[in-house]
Amino acid sequence: MLIYNFDRIFKARGIIRPFSYLKNAGFSDNFATKVKNNKVARLNLREIERLCVLLRCTPNDFYEWTPDKNTQVDAEHPLNKIKRSDKVIDLTRMLNSIPLEQLDEVEQLIKEKIEKGEA
Repeated sequence: MLIYNFDRIFKARGIIRPFSYLKNAGFSDNFATKVKNNKVARLNLREIERLCVLLRCTPNDFYEWTPDKNTQVDAEHPLNKIKRSDKVIDLTRMLNSIPLEQLDEVEQLIKEKIEKGEA
């Protein structure tokens, strides 16, 4: 089943209050509520584009695919790229647990990855 998963992108962007964030960006109360609660049935292309620009992502970042037991696809199938594992990494919590003296090293590694275009 293909679904929208906005929680993942909000968490990745450090957005704690998605409703307020979307409202401040000019989205309606109704739209912001649906997105915040992952109750969106469909989006038009204009809405997808606005969300992508705002959240600095691609449409694939919103989608999550969980195959039902009757769906068989090979390992090379493109849908596998949006198949998400159950393991969710909370980067903020992880960073908060790193000793302060190691944060400079982590920051440098991240900067290097970004400069190389690997992030």
